Amino acid sequence: PKYVRLQRPRRVLYQRLKLPPAINQFKNTLDKRQATQLFRLLNQLKPESKSQKQERIAAAAQAGGSGDAKKPICLKMGINHVTKLVEEKEAKLVVIAHDVDPIEIVLWLPSLCKARGIPYCIVKSKARLGAIVGKKTATCLAITEVQAEHKADLETLKQIAETHFNQEYD
Repeated sequence: PKYVRLQRPRRVLYQRLKLPPAINQFKNTLDKRQATQLFRLLNQLKPESKSQKQERIAAAAQAGGSGDAKKPICLKMGINHVTKLVEEKEAKLVVIAHDVDPIEIVLWLPSLCKARGIPYCIVKSKARLGAIVGKKTATCLAITEVQAEHKADLETLKQIAETHFNQEYD
């Protein structure tokens, strides 16, 4: 078939092609066990849906009415928002997708995280990140704060990210 004739030379070309280290680091992602642990924590920090937000605001209006309802702790998403959080050193952990196209969108984010001393990790599938935050895709997510019961999970993930990503590549 024609697609096979295209696939084989492409594979050989990619094997022979030298990749810059900044691009090559996106091929190394968290393994399955560590990714499962990370996504378990990320599911605990899902942003609220529109209906949940309306219920929260309505309940606050019923209770007091004077002040606005306290927002729940949740993930921050979007490349611009995450960049701002990293630059201000508010992010505790940054999660980047490995299959962003074009790669230049997130190519510089690991070096920025490293310069600011913020742990980052690279995971497979931007669609999987998007499913957590209720979008089709998400290029990166940032954890800024967690509840007390999840602090131990965050610390272990930060150590994993430090050893596998921050200290690995220069």
